[in-house]
Amino acid sequence: MNGVIEGVYEPVQHHWFHCEQQVDCKDSWFPFSREDSPRLEEAHKHGGTRGEEEMVVATEGRRFDVRLKERRRYAVYWEQPPSEVRRCSWFHKGDKDISYTPYPEHTSLALEEAYMISVTLNDWTRKLEFPTGETVVLHSPKLMTQQQTIPLKYWISFPSASEQSRPRTVKRGMEGISIEIPEGEPYQVDHLVFMVHGVGPACDIQLRGVVQCVNDFRDASLSLLSSHFKQGQDGAHMGRVEFLPVNWHRVLHGDATGVDEDIQRITLPSISRLRQFSNGTVLDLFYYNSPTYCQTIIDTVASEINRLHHVFLQRHPQFTGAVSLTGHSLGSLILFDLLTNQEIHNTDEKISSVSSPSEATSINFESFEKTLRNCGLGKFFQMLTKEQMDLESLALCSETDLKDLGMPLGPRKKIMCLLKRWREKQESRTGTSQPVPGVPGVYSQVQEQPMLLSDAPSTSPVDYKYFDIGIGQVSIVYPQLAFQPQAFFALGSPIGMFLSVRGLKRIDPKYSLPTCKSFYNIFHPFDPVAFRIEPMVVSPGVDLPPMLIPHHKGRKRMHLELKDSLMRVSSDLLLSVSTLRGVWQTLTTLPVNTLPPVASVGTTAALPPQESEGSRAQNGTVPPTEMKNISFGMLNGGRRFDYVLQEKPLESFNEYLFAIQSHLCYWDSEDTVLLLLREIYEGKGILL
Repeated sequence: MNGVIEGVYEPVQHHWFHCEQQVDCKDSWFPFSREDSPRLEEAHKHGGTRGEEEMVVATEGRRFDVRLKERRRYAVYWEQPPSEVRRCSWFHKGDKDISYTPYPEHTSLALEEAYMISVTLNDWTRKLEFPTGETVVLHSPKLMTQQQTIPLKYWISFPSASEQSRPRTVKRGMEGISIEIPEGEPYQVDHLVFMVHGVGPACDIQLRGVVQCVNDFRDASLSLLSSHFKQGQDGAHMGRVEFLPVNWHRVLHGDATGVDEDIQRITLPSISRLRQFSNGTVLDLFYYNSPTYCQTIIDTVASEINRLHHVFLQRHPQFTGAVSLTGHSLGSLILFDLLTNQEIHNTDEKISSVSSPSEATSINFESFEKTLRNCGLGKFFQMLTKEQMDLESLALCSETDLKDLGMPLGPRKKIMCLLKRWREKQESRTGTSQPVPGVPGVYSQVQEQPMLLSDAPSTSPVDYKYFDIGIGQVSIVYPQLAFQPQAFFALGSPIGMFLSVRGLKRIDPKYSLPTCKSFYNIFHPFDPVAFRIEPMVVSPGVDLPPMLIPHHKGRKRMHLELKDSLMRVSSDLLLSVSTLRGVWQTLTTLPVNTLPPVASVGTTAALPPQESEGSRAQNGTVPPTEMKNISFGMLNGGRRFDYVLQEKPLESFNEYLFAIQSHLCYWDSEDTVLLLLREIYEGKGILL
């Protein structure tokens, strides 16, 4: 208690805060949680006995380290400028301020000493003046104000000087201050999820980065865990799910690649803002289809995931849970290609085949210079010939040797892939080994003759045995992850579209990602970038709507339930009218045996229910009774994997108006978060 009891002074209770700079360049102070602040206070008290030794305290789920001597807070998993930390006890607030601002620690110490003297002597006419121009007056234990002293010569030049001169409210301690203090996060981590962003540096409609968006996603998961999984938490069986961001855009557009500088030199000066936006976002799709920058993106994503995984295990040595991956937009395609090309160790599993409508390409290895030019490496021909290299001597080089020559990362990867294919061709000629089969993927291995699809008569089949990656994928070297993911969640994903334009007609139902057995394709119904994948697995001609994601508050949204009710009512009315028409015709016509057999145009609506369902099945709509006979393949272990969100009532008025927003809605969608949590904890036997 920070009050006064009959003139007896009671020390103030301190709480720790950290500072974050907002978009308007104003500093905002946020309190540490009820778990972290006492730990910081305890470390502060013990730190005084250790002299100059630095005390480091892990806070906020061990994602930030606080160095007490420096009074700085450092991010552990991502790059972020350090922020100031304060041990706070006194606060001030102006009339137009939203929240209280803590005083610096030396100012709080002076105020506390003056307050102690006032309480002890019962003297409440004390006034404190500070070098910064503030004057604090202690009127009573409940009334304390701050006056900002402004020289008279500045009153004319600053119209707001009168506002600055107004007294500010001063508070001692946390009592009476409307500041929401977070409860903190459970110590136990049940599951780890890496989240990969899509094109551009901004992830949501507020143009925030992936770190801020993942922070909101994590906060939503903590809230839903406490509200929807309370039974599991009460039984001490549940902790939390940790979400960590994976940022690859910063590396691609950094100084190391020089891609921004190259693009800027050829960018037209007109509509500069639109062109700059396009260069930083839309062009990421083209970069990913380029062998040079595709290798950079894949290497960055894989190495960053492995690095974060290693750091996480160091900070959570008792972690025994599984790991999952989440990708948004282009990030989901990156993860899909990466997971498609993971290797299974100590297994004899094989993959089946599917045909492609594209034509096979071969590389001419007869001319060293021509080979380099065909692969886009012509400008490095002089560099290699200067070192007296030909194709055979180049084959003896390692990637380190090429790096020592000053060759950039992208060309090095392309040359290593080129040498791999050259060795495979040499081995196939000499008969020392069989041609390398297609890398595990959605596309299957060809046994003898590739199957020809009946719906692609104008294309030629491809023998995948001579492809390094598979149909349509950029020929690069895919790195390996340090773990096997439990699940892969694709948000607003264009995976289905990219597989189609790469030439894939159908995914083999027996296929699953080599090291990941669960896959979920989550999308908003108005998302212009998202595509379905289930139609590429189920039997052709089957029209199956995606699974509807439940609202996090239960059932459907009200406007969707009203829409369904209206559809049922209209359907019942049509059925009633058809039934009455049939009865009327029976009563007003002659016996059937006296009439010639004439087909009636309107008899379809009067068919028995089973015949109507059969006719709908022929048109592609699957009756509920036949759902159990549909095979959804092994991409998600035999379960459904296309999931659609429920649009909001306002969005249903104009789907075009909310198209862009719908592609960026996943980061703050509680329905999406709840679906991830449900699928993660179902594997642990914990249900909603």
